[in-house]
Amino acid sequence: MKTNPVKGMKDFLPEETRLRDYVRGVILDTYRSSGFERVSTPILEDMENLNKSEGGDNLNLIFKVLKRGEKLDEALESKDPDALCDMGLRYDLTLPLARFYAANREALPRVFKVIQTDRVYRAERPQKGRLREFVQCDIDILGDDSPQAEMELIDVTARALISLGFKGFTVNVNDRRILRGMLEGMGFVPASIESVCVSFDKLDKIGISGVCAELAEKGCPAEAVDCLKGWLEKGDLSLEAVGQYYSDAEVTSRVEGIVSTANALSEGNYTAVFDASLTRGQGYYTGCVFEIRLEGYPGAIAGGGRYDRMIGKFTGTDTPAVGFSIGFERICQILSEQGFSVPGEQRLALLYKDDAPFADVLIRAGELRRDYSVTLLKQKKLSKQLSQLESQGFSFAAFYDTGDIKPLGADKHNG
Repeated sequence: MKTNPVKGMKDFLPEETRLRDYVRGVILDTYRSSGFERVSTPILEDMENLNKSEGGDNLNLIFKVLKRGEKLDEALESKDPDALCDMGLRYDLTLPLARFYAANREALPRVFKVIQTDRVYRAERPQKGRLREFVQCDIDILGDDSPQAEMELIDVTARALISLGFKGFTVNVNDRRILRGMLEGMGFVPASIESVCVSFDKLDKIGISGVCAELAEKGCPAEAVDCLKGWLEKGDLSLEAVGQYYSDAEVTSRVEGIVSTANALSEGNYTAVFDASLTRGQGYYTGCVFEIRLEGYPGAIAGGGRYDRMIGKFTGTDTPAVGFSIGFERICQILSEQGFSVPGEQRLALLYKDDAPFADVLIRAGELRRDYSVTLLKQKKLSKQLSQLESQGFSFAAFYDTGDIKPLGADKHNG
């Protein structure tokens, strides 16, 4: 029997889990205090739904589930590989939410502000900060087509990050309509724009030359690729620089309003900017897209955008929808690398000897739990045990036989 988890999955030790519980708790508290309500959906989705979700490269990373019993036998006999699977693990929380809303919309508010914090799965090559199973923390607003929805999501997400101690980050904002118009203005064929965006989304990973090489391999017009390359090499990603290829006063004014509102609310904790290179690789985005980046750390720590057509795939009628997802795993990794300690923890070990009446020990533990998180442990060689408790993050040790409480670690210097 193997003791290691499946490749791309991870076991979490108690100290890691305490950090993860704390981070999730802060995020949830921020979301809930802002009027969002939590829902939960299954990890499995119908393969037809997943295949039609316009998830970009994520569609190539779906964990597929084989049919069972006679249905599998029939699929094997057909020799059609596409007929073997009828379900798959969700790759994000957006498609499941769209399906959930379509099925339950009659029981939900007209404007639904929703929380999802759950595990998702992608069959990609595992690497540092990127696992095959990971947690996403999403907030979405369904039923509101106004830019105020984007403004609120950015504000709530930023406040959650600030509550976790993050400052000085950048909120990058773009709009898929601006991006599409710009690329068409450069000469890319309209029907190929989604494929172009998938490649463009890799800019921070493979660079300008890598993106252009990939676009050339896809058969994009050489003139369009050269135009994009020259534009990127100039390094000006402002709205003004985009104006030579695309101009729609209503769309650009909307983006400017979102950016200016975010900056007005930041109180110096972060900066919002327009970034014409921001793509977000999922094909389901229809309007504004946004990411949050932290200087010194690669990749985004949060991202999202507007997906007004996804719910309509289920209902036949488009419903405005926009969401923002915090990169939970990346946040936990950064905090761990920074040596972050969960604040306010008052963990106490109640030590008792073999001859102590255990019922009385439990009564004493109940009294101590008014002020502490209490763990019961048999008393052993004291100096070694106290050192171990301190290394495990306990703040205090209490002794049942004497009633004494001894501070450990930093707390022994504070009282």
